[in-house]
Amino acid sequence: MSESIGAAKISIIIPAINEAGNIKKAIATTQANLNIEVIVVDGGSSDDTVAIAQSLNVKVISSSPGRAMQMNAGAVAATGEILLFLHADTRLPTGFDEMICTALQQPGTVAGAFKLRIDASLLSLRWVEWGVNLRSHFYQMPYGDQAIFLTKAVFQQIGNFPELPIMEDFELMRRLKAKGRIAIISTPVVTSARRWLQKGVFKTTLLNQIVIIAYLLGVSPKQIRRWYRREKFKKI
Repeated sequence: MSESIGAAKISIIIPAINEAGNIKKAIATTQANLNIEVIVVDGGSSDDTVAIAQSLNVKVISSSPGRAMQMNAGAVAATGEILLFLHADTRLPTGFDEMICTALQQPGTVAGAFKLRIDASLLSLRWVEWGVNLRSHFYQMPYGDQAIFLTKAVFQQIGNFPELPIMEDFELMRRLKAKGRIAIISTPVVTSARRWLQKGVFKTTLLNQIVIIAYLLGVSPKQIRRWYRREKFKKI
């Protein structure tokens, strides 16, 4: 990475659909300053997501729905040298910008993400965190809820997020791993427990593993998305 990365501007891209309950808190943790740009990419919200984001003086653009398409649209609109992809229900730690710049200056590092903490007290979620952080550290495979970051130049070189209906972060990481090291920052981001609580911790974890295995076996992402949305495997 360039020695000037320490002074680089960071564009924080937040894909959102109907995130009125989360978007304000997500933006609040971005610590807006002259070297931070926040871009909310709305995929067609029917609630107050857009109005709330606009009231907070951040850039708001629209795109077709789909997290990959929304994040790619945000990257096109970004003016920063570094891109940080932040889920609307994930909160950044204090000092994240310095941590990112430091990580990207390490030799051989092409991208990075943060450790994960889930904002609920269930013991089972501590095991989920342990598994996620173990996978991230040893296999260098963080997922989107860990706030993936990389330079815009590298993002363009690998062809952006593949516009898949699911698994776009998994595929992006596979491509990045072929180019270099993925840094995992030891200070965690904090993500909402809502998807684990809605489906149950065990069911959600099991379904996630089935999705990964199915993808690696060549099942189409469209079919996997139907499974994930419980159109099938309703009793998992």
